[in-house]
Amino acid sequence: MNSLAAVREFNSATRVQEALTAGVEKAALIWMAERTPRAVTADHLTLLGLGAQLLAGVSYALARWNRYALFAVIFFIALNWLGDSLDGTLARVRKQQRPRYGFYVDHMVDTFGASFLMLGLAASGYLHWQVGLAMLIAFLVLSIETYLATYAVDRFHMSHGLFGPTEIRILLIVGTLALYFHPYAHLFGRDFLLFDIGGTIGAAGMILLAVIATVRHTIELYRMEPLK
Repeated sequence: MNSLAAVREFNSATRVQEALTAGVEKAALIWMAERTPRAVTADHLTLLGLGAQLLAGVSYALARWNRYALFAVIFFIALNWLGDSLDGTLARVRKQQRPRYGFYVDHMVDTFGASFLMLGLAASGYLHWQVGLAMLIAFLVLSIETYLATYAVDRFHMSHGLFGPTEIRILLIVGTLALYFHPYAHLFGRDFLLFDIGGTIGAAGMILLAVIATVRHTIELYRMEPLK
């Protein structure tokens, strides 16, 4: 018997998914999982998602010299969605869940993949590296809050408000396509890099969501554990 499993039973946190595309996405993922060849495992899909995100970062960096690489970015972001979103659904459909392993590996893969993607974007020349760094820091802060809340309040927020990973990917794909045609935006009488504007808004939005969630969960935990 597995010694870790023998020590204590693992109870998965309640999953909270309220994103715009959640309903349609869930149905589509179950449909695909039921038709995925048996030779393809959840681990294969996790590796596919990571590899695609790494290649999206490389493609962003290559776009500095050839803007056609932006189309490769879009392809790899879509491929990342497939691998990253389908792996857990496939495990659940096949009743092969490994909740500890799956949660840990999936989110460490997301952390490394997102970091590489932001580094590639920062090297692309389509935004200033300071904005790329701000986006990465904001993503990591929001991720840390989410993972701590999963342990402390026993709820795993897969989305914050109406936005989840899929919505972010959609915005990134739309923005990347816009970069090919118009890398600059005119605002307040000046020209700015389009992704400088979008990245600044995105970073500020993630920090705001992290602050709101931190306040909400702190109040909830304070009430759960009052001083005697």
